[in-house]
Amino acid sequence: MKNFKMPGLAWQIFIGMLLGIITGWIFRENPHLSTVLTPIGDIFLRLIKMIIIPIVVTSIVVAIANSGDAKALGKLGGKTLLYFEIITTLAIIIGILSANIFQPGAGIDFSQLTQNDITKYVKTATSQEQMSLMDTIVHIVPTNPFAAIANGDMLAIIFFSVVFGLGLSAAKESGKPVINILKGSADTMFIITHQIMRLAPIGVFALIGMTVANYGLASLIPLGKLVLVIYGTMFFFVFVILGSVAKIFNYRIMDLIKLLKDEIILAFSTASSEAVMPRLMSKVESIGVPKHISSFVIPTGYSFNLDGSTLYQAIAAIFITQMYGIDFPIIEQISLVLVLMITSKGIAGVPGVSIVVLVTTLGVKGLPVEGIAYIVGIDRILDMGRTAVNVIGNGLAAIIIAKWQGEFKKNTA
Repeated sequence: MKNFKMPGLAWQIFIGMLLGIITGWIFRENPHLSTVLTPIGDIFLRLIKMIIIPIVVTSIVVAIANSGDAKALGKLGGKTLLYFEIITTLAIIIGILSANIFQPGAGIDFSQLTQNDITKYVKTATSQEQMSLMDTIVHIVPTNPFAAIANGDMLAIIFFSVVFGLGLSAAKESGKPVINILKGSADTMFIITHQIMRLAPIGVFALIGMTVANYGLASLIPLGKLVLVIYGTMFFFVFVILGSVAKIFNYRIMDLIKLLKDEIILAFSTASSEAVMPRLMSKVESIGVPKHISSFVIPTGYSFNLDGSTLYQAIAAIFITQMYGIDFPIIEQISLVLVLMITSKGIAGVPGVSIVVLVTTLGVKGLPVEGIAYIVGIDRILDMGRTAVNVIGNGLAAIIIAKWQGEFKKNTA
């Protein structure tokens, strides 16, 4: 026993996934399983969500206050948003091309499908449709930063944190005590994150167990082609599209995947990108991304750079037109790209965002929203994949922006 070595976090999470799959399958008809596993999974996710906003606020404020150059910050913000728009547009185009090539919705037998309730998504999408693009931009500026923090309004939180950081920088000596307190708070939150991550295998076990018990494998059979097309397209996007972008900036996508293997597995198994945000920031900083860039790019990317989600939305929209046998010519598909470019940004951060964006997009295009009811049942399975892609995309974004800024300092230690 003296030579026993505890496996790394990635292996612990993987073992938790396997045990969760086995437990969920064996006890799938046991009504008491939910009573046991659901609270465990929920507590783990709530612990993660508990630390996200304190980390985002303190990290951004300290990073901006220490950099202190509003002009440089504007340049960083401009490059970041431009990069996000290019990459997410590519994701939409790749998704539409894939759906047209592989036709996942062709020949679907409706009798084999189960309809699910999508009322809550339609209600959320309807409320969001009432906000124009300019309303969304105005909403980024909070009237009450504490209300934004309480509501988890990430874009408003980022805006306030940037402004507060610039204010502390301008305050010079009188602002240093506040910066020191916030820096200490940020360091403390990262230590808490490390402690919470020790519970990740248990949380993953519970979440995967409930997923398998609730949906099983039978739900995948009628829509198996859709699942295969989405996952296949995600692999293509990561290794070909993001891999090519990384190569342009003299970086290897496989190096990033090796670096983030723990975070990718955790994001996949929990279907929560929030679960890995603090560690994602720490990991990219460990290889040379400056803190002020990781602190700005990654939280912003959680609203503007959801590559996996936008890719899924494009495929799902075309899938529904194919399922209903609707003629959807190329000019309409180009229009769909433009609609998704707006809707995927305008309602970022709301619960069930991918389904809500899809409801909004189909509504704008006059396509049957009720088609979503047939794929909601497998959304958790799809959500796991797109969450992992979102994490890879945002990790790469921080590295690319750092290199583009000429501030990437490769760690040779």
